Amino acid sequence: MSRPDHEGDLRAITGVLEEYFDGLYEGDLDAFARVFHEHAHLYATDGQSVTDWPRAEYFERIAARPSPASEGLPRHDRIVSIHRAGPDTALATVNCAIPPRYFTDYLTLLRIGSDWRIISKTFHTDVHE
Repeated sequence: MSRPDHEGDLRAITGVLEEYFDGLYEGDLDAFARVFHEHAHLYATDGQSVTDWPRAEYFERIAARPSPASEGLPRHDRIVSIHRAGPDTALATVNCAIPPRYFTDYLTLLRIGSDWRIISKTFHTDVHE
């Protein structure tokens, strides 16, 4: 029986996260299409209600705003942690920003075939004026 390639999986997951950061910073919907599964959803809460955006709605929001790159904003990308629950499931905690909004994202990833994709994003936003 072959041994799972944990280091290869970690490199692949890290690559997805780096492409996610690039897509967010550059407003690159093609990059987002490569990293977000077609059935992905994004979630947030204000403590009273839950925001649930399907992938298409999130992409519309990205397309409608200027990218951080186009505004010359500094990058604040950081992988905090990656946890694997099994050979095909992972959870990444990342930090990123579109100043003055700073985000902590929980990204759930699934391996589909040989590729890792983000299936859900739950995020918290801090605003620093």
